[in-house]
Amino acid sequence: MCGIFSIFSRDGEPIPPQILHGSRHSLRELAYRQSGKQRHRGPDSTGVYVLPSEGVAMVHERLRIVGVERGDQPFVSEDGNLILVANGEIYNYLELSAEIAKRRGSYKPKSDCHVILELYKDYGKDLLQYITGMFAFALYDRRTKEVLLARDPFGIIPMYVGEDAAGNLWVASEMKCLVDTCGSKVETFPPGEARFGRVGDLKVSWQFEQPWLTEVPSQPCDLSLLRANLESAVRSHLQCDVQLGALLSGGVDSSLIASIATKIMRERDPTFRLKTFSVGLKGAPDFQAARNVAKYIDSDHKELVFEIDEALDGIRDIVYHLETFDVTTVRCSLPMLLLARYIKSTGIKMILSGEGADEIFGGYLYFHKAPNYQLFHEELVKKVQGLHLSDCLRANKVAMAKGVELRVPFLDTGFVNHVMQIRPEDKIPGPLNQFGGEQQNRMEKYVLRAAFADNYLPDDVLWRQKEQFSDGVGYDWIDTIRSVASSRVTDEEFSTAALRFPLNTPSTKEAFYYRCIFAEQFPGEAAAGTVRKWVPRLDWGCPEDPSGRAQAVHQVHKD
Repeated sequence: MCGIFSIFSRDGEPIPPQILHGSRHSLRELAYRQSGKQRHRGPDSTGVYVLPSEGVAMVHERLRIVGVERGDQPFVSEDGNLILVANGEIYNYLELSAEIAKRRGSYKPKSDCHVILELYKDYGKDLLQYITGMFAFALYDRRTKEVLLARDPFGIIPMYVGEDAAGNLWVASEMKCLVDTCGSKVETFPPGEARFGRVGDLKVSWQFEQPWLTEVPSQPCDLSLLRANLESAVRSHLQCDVQLGALLSGGVDSSLIASIATKIMRERDPTFRLKTFSVGLKGAPDFQAARNVAKYIDSDHKELVFEIDEALDGIRDIVYHLETFDVTTVRCSLPMLLLARYIKSTGIKMILSGEGADEIFGGYLYFHKAPNYQLFHEELVKKVQGLHLSDCLRANKVAMAKGVELRVPFLDTGFVNHVMQIRPEDKIPGPLNQFGGEQQNRMEKYVLRAAFADNYLPDDVLWRQKEQFSDGVGYDWIDTIRSVASSRVTDEEFSTAALRFPLNTPSTKEAFYYRCIFAEQFPGEAAAGTVRKWVPRLDWGCPEDPSGRAQAVHQVHKD
């Protein structure tokens, strides 16, 4: 995983000096400097490719994971007509490479993302239907002066686009590279979309579409098939040329991923021990569950115990890295930032995580309040479509802030399609008899747990109730950060919230505090418009506070 940055001239001509911040700066210097704001994403190398006469600059900040020796970007075709910068992992690149080699006689990819360039030669803008993975990329075709931009179906990989005063197109993995040059014309590039054409006339050329996006599914759950599909997803996500590890919070999601990965890796090496990591305050609810899993799967487990003050020190840093002021995301990310730094210090460059399971299985505790099957499924779809503004944004940007790649097997495209086609009555938690089902009080993510109910995890972890990460690191964490952030805002200041922030107006002092920090770093309504607040369904009778502890069904966990 890496960082990408590009500038594409509106008319295919040299960029005028005023856009280059004066004649003292070349296009290459500008591109290198702006991309430098996200250089944490690619600590291993920086690649720059510039075509001054065409007004094109493409930069790649690389974290070497696959194709360590040969995969530095930008990739340039042999004839010099195609240039590519890509961020992410193409999980079916080996199969694609074999097909390319069969068509051409021979082909050896420089890395997993190199197949994008080769597929464009064969299929043009239609290449998106062939690749599977997490990705965001920009490709420039010199022959036609056309650009292809694309992002994976669920927005696991971030990408922003902007337009400067002269109408030139700017592309970056992080918004911080664009806000001072594109001002009011910065936006989040939509997940599951590709745009193609000349600058100023880009048109949507591909969109991720599935029946479950618009229809309530009716397919009964097959536990054995569900299990096989998740195992397959994890297997594909293990492809890398560096040492790997896994986050292990002690919840069922991260625990299952760690357990499945261990079983797969031991097929190759029976002595393999996965390196697993947990973070929390002393006595955090997650620690004991994580220890139980680590012992059960015999992982090489490390715990990072943090103090509240050292996490609070990072509030401004985390808002800068996240590029959001959402309360839930900020709360979750501060302990994770400390853990990402620790993981990097151990030499690990790639980690597996359990993000995405709550969205596709209905794992959040507020789903117990779902009024009926249809609204339950519609809320799942809404949460999946918003992942790029919440969990995926947090997971990617926090890990990459310390130069660590984070992979999310639950969000494998094929696996998501399988789970989201399961009928809601098989996934919905709570008392089923109110909807005409059998009399029982089913816990959240029941089918996921049941599919692995033999020898993957200890029962007390497999059937442990959902504990949101910001709660699981220690209940004092949320209580303290809420109190400290609120104390930074006076009643008089808070009374001006609607006037000062008419867009996405903060509703609490804590939210107001984060918003003020965000506005200092990312001024303007365009930047604020890229943020979406993560809240439970208030119209279902849920409290506004996003903490899982605020939900009536929450059970207190103790270490």
